[in-house]
Amino acid sequence: MDKKILIVEDEEKISRFLELELNHEGYTVEQAFDGKKALDLLENNTYDLVILDVMLPKLNGMAVLRRLRKFSSVPVIMLTAKDDTMDKVMGLDSGADDYLTKPFEIEELLARIRVCLKRLKKKEVKKNNCLNFNQLEINTDMMTVSYGDEAIDLTKKEYELLKFLVENKRIVLSRDLILNKVWGYDYYGDTNIVDVYIRYLRSKIDEPFNQKIIHTVRGVGYILKDE
Repeated sequence: MDKKILIVEDEEKISRFLELELNHEGYTVEQAFDGKKALDLLENNTYDLVILDVMLPKLNGMAVLRRLRKFSSVPVIMLTAKDDTMDKVMGLDSGADDYLTKPFEIEELLARIRVCLKRLKKKEVKKNNCLNFNQLEINTDMMTVSYGDEAIDLTKKEYELLKFLVENKRIVLSRDLILNKVWGYDYYGDTNIVDVYIRYLRSKIDEPFNQKIIHTVRGVGYILKDE
């Protein structure tokens, strides 16, 4: 199966029980016992699914989920001791994929995990021809760009430049490399064309969505990264 699950649960007996059951089902498991540790693990590792308790020390589950959704769409099943409709609504509105109230039967949790992972697999198949960075998505089949649910209208060269930046996200790219890869080795026009088109992209991506992901590396070139 080879799927990796993070359990975020401060009650160690429950966490250990879940770990044993998930291991038995063939999942690889890691654990965090507080919200801050969970966020640290999520920022530095890749998981296929997160089981996230609401009541956590240092940072509660809702806060962890809200911060997680700023950089990851990993499926999240929330656990809570409260059978409260508002808690469920809040969790789902914050980006949870499913919600389970304690006490629960392990068979039900395992079934919900299977559903989430199956849904993720379908999304992955659908997105095979897409490039993503945060909420920015490039569909390479349709040659379209969107941020969240909002389409971004780009010229052909703007699209090619953005695609190259996303393909090499978090890597510093020199102006010469960008010029050669996007405009071609036989380009003999104004070498400032890279800077001009970076400005165009910023006006369509950074500024309208109140973010800064296209960064200048002084004396070198540009990098696509989080603010």
